[in-house]
Amino acid sequence: MRMQILGGKFRFESTSASLLRLVEIAYGGLPRYQLPMAVPEFRIELRLSRRQAVPNASEPPPVETTSGAGFLCGVMDASNYVVIAPEQHKALVVASEDMLSRPYHLRYELIEFAVFILATRGLGLVPLHAACVGRQGRGILLLGASGSGKSTLALHSFLDGLEFLAEDAVLVQPESMLATGVANYLHVQSDALNFVEDDKIRRWISQAPIIRRRSGVEKFEADLRQDHGRLAAVPLQLTGVVFVSNQSADDPDVLLSAVPGDEIAARLSADQPYAVGQPGWQRFEQQSMQLGVHQLRRGRHPRASVDALRHLLD
Repeated sequence: MRMQILGGKFRFESTSASLLRLVEIAYGGLPRYQLPMAVPEFRIELRLSRRQAVPNASEPPPVETTSGAGFLCGVMDASNYVVIAPEQHKALVVASEDMLSRPYHLRYELIEFAVFILATRGLGLVPLHAACVGRQGRGILLLGASGSGKSTLALHSFLDGLEFLAEDAVLVQPESMLATGVANYLHVQSDALNFVEDDKIRRWISQAPIIRRRSGVEKFEADLRQDHGRLAAVPLQLTGVVFVSNQSADDPDVLLSAVPGDEIAARLSADQPYAVGQPGWQRFEQQSMQLGVHQLRRGRHPRASVDALRHLLD
C-alpha cells in the first residue's frame, strides 16, 4: 500500500489485511501533501505476531523508547514494538493478534509513531505538539499545554470555515516555515459540545468512538473526513504562532496580546520540551520570533477566538 503522508512517500508492506486496514483507516482519504523538496520513499513493514498467552485485560503497557546503533525503538512488550532505522528510511512494526482489539493504541502508538519519526528525520522537519488551522494556504500554529483548549479552538475553527491541518501533532520545515500534519481525527472532550448549536454536528461528534488517553482522559475521536468542514489542501505557510490559554480575557473584546520578544524563546522551549533537542529547533525559534508570537485568552464563545485568529491571517 503506497500513500503520500506529511509530504513524504510511504510504502506499507504486510501479509496481514487487518494491519493494512488500520493504515487505510488512519491515512485514507487525506490530502496528498507535497513539500518543495526531493523526498525519499519510506518503507514500513507491518508484522502480525501470535496472540499473547496471557493477554493484558487492561490497556497495553506504555511505549518505552530506546535508541542506539542508528535505530530508534518503541517497545510496549515482547510482542508489540516498533524498530525504526531513520537513515535507511525503514521501520518494522510488530503487533500481536490481540492488539487488533485495541486499534487506537496500535494505530496511534506504533504505526503512526513510525510514520512521524521517519517523516521528521527523513524530511528535516521539527516535530511539535500543536494544532494548526489556516486560510488560503496561510496557517497559524496553536501551542499550549494539555487542557488549554487547543482542540476546542481547532474544532470551532474547522466548523467556522478555516482550513484544518492538524490537531495534535504538526511538523514544520524550519527554513520555509511550511507546516504539515495529518488531518484525520479530532479528539475532544464532551464539554466541547457545550458551544455547538448545530444538531447534525453534535450527533457527528457524540456518536464518534471514545478513546482513552494514557492520562485517563476520555475523548471523542471524530473523523474529519466526513465533509463537515474544510481540510487544508496543501501544507500551510505559517504566518504566526499563538499560545492558547484557558484563562478568560479581562476584556472580552481583546483576546490577543503579543508575547514580549525577550520571553518568546523561553516560552517556546518550555512548551515543546521534545522538539528543543531536535535538529532545526534554533532556526524554527528564530523564524517564529520574526513571524510574531501571541497569547490568546478565552472570550465569551469559542467563535470569538476564531475571529481573533482570522485577524492574524489577514
